[in-house]
Amino acid sequence: MYNVRENIQARIGNFRMDHYWFWYSNFIPRLHNWLLDLGFETGKIMPSRAFCSDESQGYPIILLAKHFGVFPFNHGQVGGIMACERHGPHAHHGKDLFILHASHVGYDPITKVYGTYRRIQSEHSQCSSNCGKIHGVLDWYLKEYEFAKNHIFVDMHAKRCLITIDNQFLSRTRELSLMLNLEKMIEMHSEGEYIPISIQSTSRTFQATQDFFDHMNWFFDINSGPQAIGDSLLPEYFSYTYQTDLVGGFDSMQQIEKNLMRAMPWIVTSSNPMLTSAQVNTEAEFDRAFRSVSQDPAYAGRNLVYISGLNIDISPEEDQDYVLTKFIPWAAYVQLSSGERYILEQQELFDKLKSYSLENETQVQLDLVIEHMSQAEPIDLNL
Repeated sequence: MYNVRENIQARIGNFRMDHYWFWYSNFIPRLHNWLLDLGFETGKIMPSRAFCSDESQGYPIILLAKHFGVFPFNHGQVGGIMACERHGPHAHHGKDLFILHASHVGYDPITKVYGTYRRIQSEHSQCSSNCGKIHGVLDWYLKEYEFAKNHIFVDMHAKRCLITIDNQFLSRTRELSLMLNLEKMIEMHSEGEYIPISIQSTSRTFQATQDFFDHMNWFFDINSGPQAIGDSLLPEYFSYTYQTDLVGGFDSMQQIEKNLMRAMPWIVTSSNPMLTSAQVNTEAEFDRAFRSVSQDPAYAGRNLVYISGLNIDISPEEDQDYVLTKFIPWAAYVQLSSGERYILEQQELFDKLKSYSLENETQVQLDLVIEHMSQAEPIDLNL
């Protein structure tokens, strides 16, 4: 994503979770009142949501319709990817404009596991992956990491360390692979080559670097023979080549993969890969879409707020007929018709939203609207 070296782990860790969330029933009215305070006009605001198409995202959409009085425009693609080519139609449909983007992840409060969600409309109300699109992207990378953990062996001795590596991780021709950072792991020969100490049918054994020995000395028993590296294969020791051909037309899965790629070693080694992926995707999409939103001629001279965050879908019980969703704000871009523009980072955005009232006297009573519609007189369509 960037041409400068950065601490990916620090960037991910900058996404705060604890005590930085709102229930959607509290978030949307606060948001509505903040927009009015910015000068947005009641009844003239066109919201847009950029959510995954998952049914678990329905409740936030209903609340947007309730508090803004209109069904929101759709900027979303599966996986929580922004469809930036839709700015023009969105801008055409309202005076003041608002976009709410969110990646999402399920959470099972019983097992306390992220990435799963109970589909209460399925035949047996079974649990499945959530977000399924992100899970589909991650699957290959997780399997590659699992294979590597079980096919790289460390043989620790008192003053040196041997490392045995499966041949596929030494191949220079394999297009799709977990790629080891060999310079951090294997002692290089004086001529710039990695010379194995021994050669097996499917692997090679090398003298490990001093830094690798010093690091791994904490994790492995001395003189116990080769041991699978397991969870000691930390992100600093590997990266990935692309799983798919990312050159060509836009595709939401390709965009997710682009968003996650540089952070993938930290994702697959995370205790909650689906949660970490959703966080990274949220951060990357705001960074990408902000530049599109802020420069699109359709939004020029208009009141516009673009917020990005993370939806946490609380998995329902088998007999539960409603959904609980938390929203964790990440960042917001504010553009006013006066020409003022600025970005609110997570702490600023959270504090700003929290400062507003939960009361919204202009919210639509949807049950009354539905009842009124059912009693409406027939209209002659002149067919």
